[in-house]
Amino acid sequence: MLRQIALQESRLPQVLRVIGWIRKNYAKPLHIATLARLASMSPASLHRQFKAVTAMSPLQYQKQVRLQEAQNIMVSKSTDAASAGYEVGYGSPSQFSREYHRMFGTPPRQHMNQVRSLGQTSL
Repeated sequence: MLRQIALQESRLPQVLRVIGWIRKNYAKPLHIATLARLASMSPASLHRQFKAVTAMSPLQYQKQVRLQEAQNIMVSKSTDAASAGYEVGYGSPSQFSREYHRMFGTPPRQHMNQVRSLGQTSL
């Protein structure tokens, strides 16, 4: 068990490098083989180590980053959901809307209406 902990800690900088790449390139397609090369690990090892650090797969992590960025874009730029979805890398507005609803509990348009109404009442 101690060996496993030491191994995970020794891989932490490599996983952090991959996390940084995903955060910087969230709108680009995600290829596990490319990320594994970046981390100097096999794809299986990267997946295991990444999940140990973040409690999610690289793809799940990218999805979370994309959805959070889209939310920021919609709020800060008053952009519609489809445009924000495209900007963060989604190719389909319906897929973006479904995933947004799963993560935030409400569809993007409804959520932005709620955010905007809260902003107007606080002015």
